[in-house]
Amino acid sequence: MKLERELMRGIGPTAVLKLLEPGEKYGYELVTALDRQSDGVLAMGQSTLYPMLYNLEAKGFIKARLDATGPRPRKYYRLTGKGKTQLRRSTKHCESLVHALAQLGLAPKTAGGPA
Repeated sequence: MKLERELMRGIGPTAVLKLLEPGEKYGYELVTALDRQSDGVLAMGQSTLYPMLYNLEAKGFIKARLDATGPRPRKYYRLTGKGKTQLRRSTKHCESLVHALAQLGLAPKTAGGPA
């Protein structure tokens, strides 16, 4: 089950920042990781991902670099300090949302509640 457009607009950028937390990735890696690691719930095509990446870059949350050493050039994205701060903030919002949904019986109860 994929998320509706409005829900994806809210959670998509946070998911992308989270995937970039361990290190840089190029666009197709992000597309496949979103699909695989969310069991398809956060799956999005490149036509959705790339505008999101451009927006995150414009906000200073990620930085891109072009690597032209391989068979075809690839743009790799990584978190900036500002992006790490935003990820921490967004993670707290997500935790609060999951806790509130659990309180309403719309999600499994979590052990600790919001952080």
